[in-house]
Amino acid sequence: MVTLRQAQGPDAAQGADAARGSGRSREHAWAVAATVTDPEVPVLTIEDLGVLRSAEVDGDRATVTLTPTYSGCPAMDAMRDDVILALNAAGYSPVEVRMVLSPAWTTDWMTDAGKRKLTKYGIAPPSGRAALQQGIIRLQLAVKCPRCGSLRTREVSRFGSTSCKALFECLDCLEPFDHFKVI
Repeated sequence: MVTLRQAQGPDAAQGADAARGSGRSREHAWAVAATVTDPEVPVLTIEDLGVLRSAEVDGDRATVTLTPTYSGCPAMDAMRDDVILALNAAGYSPVEVRMVLSPAWTTDWMTDAGKRKLTKYGIAPPSGRAALQQGIIRLQLAVKCPRCGSLRTREVSRFGSTSCKALFECLDCLEPFDHFKVI
């Protein structure tokens, strides 16, 4: 589901009219931005990952909002630059990319298609939902191997190739693999 933030104020209608007149729309800007891939996991788009939060258009100007997976994520600079390049190539100028930390990103925002892409790529996707501040906290009992499907796996290191992932080993096929942590 695409969620686009609604423009506010008296200039909103004027901006929407200008966007329609130029053939540009928030939906189009979103679709263009959504083609940008994660530089750390190139099979995922920023839409799959859930970091693409909104797209706004005012004439030829586009503003896109991203939420980093965590505040120090080194991939965000590359994502920002790639969004600007993609939107410039689609005729938007100027392009502004805003980074928003609240609400904090969660793996709950990842799409099901993105989770399937992770598995096919050899990374175990997050399973379950992020813990809420109140209520039941779900514990992960096993991580399914993305290669052979076995649940006989063990965590080797809490941190894998990136801070978002943990390194696991399958005890059946003996292959190491990353697991995208539930955050």
